[in-house]
Amino acid sequence: MKHLTFLVLLMSMSAFSQYAYEASDENPFGLPNPEAPQQIQDYGPMIGICQCKSTLRNQDGTWANPLDMTWKFKYIMNGMALQDETYKKDQTFAGSIRQFNKDSAAWYVHYYSSGFASPTLSAWKGNKTQNGDIILYKEQKAPNGMEGFYKITFSNISQEGFDWLGAWVNTDESIIYPTWEIYCKKEED
Repeated sequence: MKHLTFLVLLMSMSAFSQYAYEASDENPFGLPNPEAPQQIQDYGPMIGICQCKSTLRNQDGTWANPLDMTWKFKYIMNGMALQDETYKKDQTFAGSIRQFNKDSAAWYVHYYSSGFASPTLSAWKGNKTQNGDIILYKEQKAPNGMEGFYKITFSNISQEGFDWLGAWVNTDESIIYPTWEIYCKKEED
């Protein structure tokens, strides 16, 4: 029996070391894997839990009242990617899987929501800029059919929190129409 207990303990230690960057009691949001692309650190200051104010634009062009939201970022896939989840007070929930692709040198972000189960996930592509913002784009036509993108910008990124802006832009970004703003303050990391 002692040999069996030792074998089980040895196997569990081996499994832990194999996935040492996953969330654990000691590191509840996981850790970046040293084998991951260095860009895994782009989202590093956001890892943890933030309390946020989320404001959407109404159909008539006015802004709705801010809604309380919790936004949680963590490392997944043994520290090779990130996942984030949002929990709004109106009982809508969403999340993203964020992976950096070395071949295209870009972030790919796949979005999902509790509001609808989609057979394919929306995807944004982008990078961190020289000024420290993270900017992501997804092709999207305006309601009038004009070609453009939905542009997401993470800005003012620090250990204290970050700002987020979602806006429709035309192809040369001479037209920018913000539709969603989120302001977050770090609660736990």
